[in-house]
Amino acid sequence: MSLKKRTKRINTDKSYPQLTFEQALDMAISAKKAEGLRDRTIKDYEKHYGYFVMWLRENHPEAVYIDDVTTATLRDFVLYMKHDARRYYGHKYIESDKQRIGLTDTTINIRLRTLKALFNQLERDELIEINPAGPVKLMRQDLDLTNGLTDEEVTAILAQPDRRDFVGFRDYVAICLMLDSGLRISEMLSLRAADIDFQTRFITLPGDRNKNRKPRLVPISAQVAKLLLQLIDENRAHFTTDRLFLSCYGDPVTANHFNKRLKYYGEKAGIEGKKMTAHVYRHTWARSMVLNGADLFTLQKMGGWQDVRTMRRYVQMDTRDVRLSHDQNTPINKFIRKKGPQS
Repeated sequence: MSLKKRTKRINTDKSYPQLTFEQALDMAISAKKAEGLRDRTIKDYEKHYGYFVMWLRENHPEAVYIDDVTTATLRDFVLYMKHDARRYYGHKYIESDKQRIGLTDTTINIRLRTLKALFNQLERDELIEINPAGPVKLMRQDLDLTNGLTDEEVTAILAQPDRRDFVGFRDYVAICLMLDSGLRISEMLSLRAADIDFQTRFITLPGDRNKNRKPRLVPISAQVAKLLLQLIDENRAHFTTDRLFLSCYGDPVTANHFNKRLKYYGEKAGIEGKKMTAHVYRHTWARSMVLNGADLFTLQKMGGWQDVRTMRRYVQMDTRDVRLSHDQNTPINKFIRKKGPQS
């Protein structure tokens, strides 16, 4: 006797709400907030989604609801960002004739990741029937082998801050701390004196300050610990807060302001062709640690990377690094000795 297989009935009559772009964003953001995403991430989502909606209304006025967006629409947006979008459009201090055409692949991918995350959320919550972002791939990017500073460049930069001045000394300490610890700029600028154990020379970063929400212990050198103690003493002489990195008026230093300071020192040092941001210093730290013998597992724990693939992008080495490593470690050195001068 044969048994009939029981088949699951699929409800093909399911209806989906017709959401405006604003309603779709509100529902997706509400879900993301319930997942515990940080306020900064939420603001980035809203900003990048806003760029997309503004472009839609100008170039696809027929699209009124979120389900009017198709995969072809998103790919058209990618082509616009790549070839027609004006960098720094609407910036208060950059004149329109100096705003280059075409966004970088990195910027395009950041905006694409935001759109994919929002559409994925709408799909999971069964607010859209078809996810148009699913088939859209991120831009392929060439590896950037200029994302770190050389020893000569670091030496030149460290010579720029005037350490007799409060701001100059603060900046010098911050640069040394980044090169010593690999801290992200947000982690460093949020530091308080109580976060540092000067006996064990460890910085304690609680989970709410880390990108992956996991607490982390970051070691620092004796030289940098001494600089931090001096900065704390300097702060206490003028301010009551226990924050480490302050303006000359006692306000917390923002990431945007500090990156401008780094750019200023890079220009003073005569460095060209490289971005002068805190992220570059994190790359420099990671690469130098590997070249000096640090194992990747320890580096991952110190740097706070959840995914080892992300960490690998930080330890790219240029041809000079590869040449030096090869010359020092090639096994042929054990078998062919350099001949001394002939007697």
